[in-house]
Amino acid sequence: MNSSVTQDSRLLGRSRGKLIGIFGGSFNPIHNGHIALARQLKVLAGLDEVWLMVSPQNPLKQGSDLLDDGLRYQMARIALHGEEGIIASNYELHLPTPSYTWNTLQRLKEDFPNDTFTLLIGGDNWAHFERWRHWKDILWHHNVIVYPRDEHPGTINVPLLDISSTEIRRRVKKGESIEGLVPVEIESLVRNYYSSPSPFFDK
Repeated sequence: MNSSVTQDSRLLGRSRGKLIGIFGGSFNPIHNGHIALARQLKVLAGLDEVWLMVSPQNPLKQGSDLLDDGLRYQMARIALHGEEGIIASNYELHLPTPSYTWNTLQRLKEDFPNDTFTLLIGGDNWAHFERWRHWKDILWHHNVIVYPRDEHPGTINVPLLDISSTEIRRRVKKGESIEGLVPVEIESLVRNYYSSPSPFFDK
């Protein structure tokens, strides 16, 4: 097995032949909206598992408030502990950068040849999908499910919680409550990591 495979023990050595949804994002930080959406997509799309794939800097986005990769993955693992079939993955963090979805899907097919991967993306990303690297190849070889986001429609109808990572970061910096926005298990970590000034951001 390739060394890029996630170190999550729930993925290593598991049985093959599963339908797996890839829900990528910076998860900066992961919040209750992400988790609720993953639960719904797993059921509505008939998936065995949904992997919340913590990503490095998006090639189409720029920003300086991205928390360290390992810390974002740490919070995702803690937040998803006990969730049936919803798994935090650091797979993409082990791949060469910049991070392109096509590259990730190609490597996944090599490392998990018996599994079928479905790409789960928001309507905002679908609106400029033609800018993605090898987007036609992605559509040819993979099922893509689009959920509504930021007033952009999706191919699947799911209610979304009005929570954003940007708002959580803003609240932390202002000393405001984040109760109910993130799992209680990671509240203290979110406050610690996103307080201003913080030494934990990628440079």
